[in-house]
Amino acid sequence: MPDRQLGGNRQKLPSLTGLRFFAAALVFCFHASLAKMLDPFADREFADGYALLFSKAGWAGVSFFFILSGFVLAWSARPGDTLAGFYRRRLLKIYPNHVVTWGIALLFFSATVAGPEVWLPNLLLVHSWVPDLDTFVSVNQPSWSLCSELLFYLLFPLLWRWVRAINGNRLWVWFGITFAGLLGTQLIIWAWVPATPRLEEWPLSELQWWLSYNIPPLRLFEFVLGMLMARVLKEGRWIGLGISPALALTGVGYALALVVPWQFGLNVTLAVPLALLVTAVAAADISGRRTGLRGRFISLLGEVSFAFYLVHYLVLLAVHDLLDERKFATPVALAVLVAAFAFSQLVGWLLFVCVERPVMRRWASGGKKQRVTTSAPSPASVPDAADEAKPVVQQV
Repeated sequence: MPDRQLGGNRQKLPSLTGLRFFAAALVFCFHASLAKMLDPFADREFADGYALLFSKAGWAGVSFFFILSGFVLAWSARPGDTLAGFYRRRLLKIYPNHVVTWGIALLFFSATVAGPEVWLPNLLLVHSWVPDLDTFVSVNQPSWSLCSELLFYLLFPLLWRWVRAINGNRLWVWFGITFAGLLGTQLIIWAWVPATPRLEEWPLSELQWWLSYNIPPLRLFEFVLGMLMARVLKEGRWIGLGISPALALTGVGYALALVVPWQFGLNVTLAVPLALLVTAVAAADISGRRTGLRGRFISLLGEVSFAFYLVHYLVLLAVHDLLDERKFATPVALAVLVAAFAFSQLVGWLLFVCVERPVMRRWASGGKKQRVTTSAPSPASVPDAADEAKPVVQQV
């Protein structure tokens, strides 16, 4: 369906909110599988199987969020918005939650955090630009991805001008070119960046790790894939792929991530399937088809997912310290994981209702809107004022 048949770009996509919960849960399961984080299993065979099953879940969840950000920002871009309004909403969405969790990390885990040369870049969300492991993975470690989100927001008006100008007949061509850019950069890093000295935790060097996963500019490919798919859907160029086939393709991509050279399992094998999945779910919302992702409870979990994402790592660290490396029989160990997950959800909900939602409701609208007076493209916002406190897009 062309854009004009969708009521412009204001149609809501509630199932994408529910889908965010599952992506955040994947990140939790991945971190919980790491021996340094929790790993409560006495049965090492079971522990190894659990770790293998979720070994790519964290990478998949983050890639999903980057693609989703691009999709929803492009989908909800509206004429008449201002750059100031756009940047205000985006900063208010991520910084208050980040500052609170940053402070909690320093308060309770200060022994693991170095001096101001580490925690200050982290506070300012520029630490992923620093090619030093102790800096780009520091304080509240999931905050590294917010550095990429900030770059996405900064560049979105320029990127949207380009994406919006692409002829509809060439949208899929540019989708392929963008994915080729993602694959090409990983091939260059794999072939030309020194692979030694190797990290203890991952099978690549610190420089390879930084370039292939953490440096913000090289995550733009996923963000742009999401933007392109939003235009594909709005311009009536969608191929009609259903949610079930898209999920099957995502499963294939995940299986490939487990067997390809390790670096290519970070985002290469799943970028296209995840982009197709996001679009398939959005298309189902447009057509009114059932998705199982629009219920009140799952929507609430989706709204809380950003706060959950930022607190879950700290909860896992606290549980790890509390257990003092004790191991349990499998049923008890699974109960520990479930309890840690539920507690993370509770703390995330508290952060959402006490910080994120009040901040967005109080300051996101910024008073009376002004007309755009420059030739810059309109930045994105949530579909309407009622959604300012619960935007569809998820920062990670």
